[in-house]
Amino acid sequence: MKTYIISGAGSGIGKAMAHQLANEGNQIILLGRNKNRLAEVKSALSGENHVVLTADITDKKSVLAAADEIKNLAINGIIANAGVGGENNWGETDRWNEIVNTNLTGTYNFVNAFLPNLALSKNEVKHILMTSSVLARLGVVNYTAYCASKAGLLGLMRSWAMEFAHQNILVNAIAPGWVDTDMAQEGLQGIADGIGITKAEFFEMAMQSVPLKRMSQPQEIADLVSYLLKQQSITGQTIDINAGSVMNS
Repeated sequence: MKTYIISGAGSGIGKAMAHQLANEGNQIILLGRNKNRLAEVKSALSGENHVVLTADITDKKSVLAAADEIKNLAINGIIANAGVGGENNWGETDRWNEIVNTNLTGTYNFVNAFLPNLALSKNEVKHILMTSSVLARLGVVNYTAYCASKAGLLGLMRSWAMEFAHQNILVNAIAPGWVDTDMAQEGLQGIADGIGITKAEFFEMAMQSVPLKRMSQPQEIADLVSYLLKQQSITGQTIDINAGSVMNS
């Protein structure tokens, strides 16, 4: 049995990751802001000894307090999955700080807070894995904060891969495209409302740039994460899983 901590574990991709890794016999530490939602996920996980931690990753003190609750627990992998999406626009209601502080600075806070737990692990190889996005590779109108924050994660990942290599900590990122989560559905609706069409109509538009014409399912992302946590040679890499919307060679 290994122990993994997942931020943003209360819904969507993070929830799917938690179930997949628990089904494989691992202990899961679920971290997020919504204690009730995390408790619901925990109650449905297979196995025992899972832990819920509540913290706001944009607040260093909050994350450090959560880390202090499990300061003597060795963990084998840190999965930085928490994030927020949506538009931002310059002005009084600009969401730039909210989005960047959550997606980029929040990941930085979260990983650093739990590095001491990773150091306690006796496993030869340990992992840090972060959830970026296909929008780290693409530009979208009015998504400057989201695109910039997700691209920033890739620079952070590469730096950590170099910094922690001597400790046998492998650091990678995944870059999902459209994934059928509540966040994605809200994003579809928001963009559709903004251009005055139905969500179904915008979905058809969005799929025009996706060769496979489909959203990924959260379980597919969880399967990829499960694989990456088992391998010992991939580090400093971004793994794209986007139904063909971006093809890197």
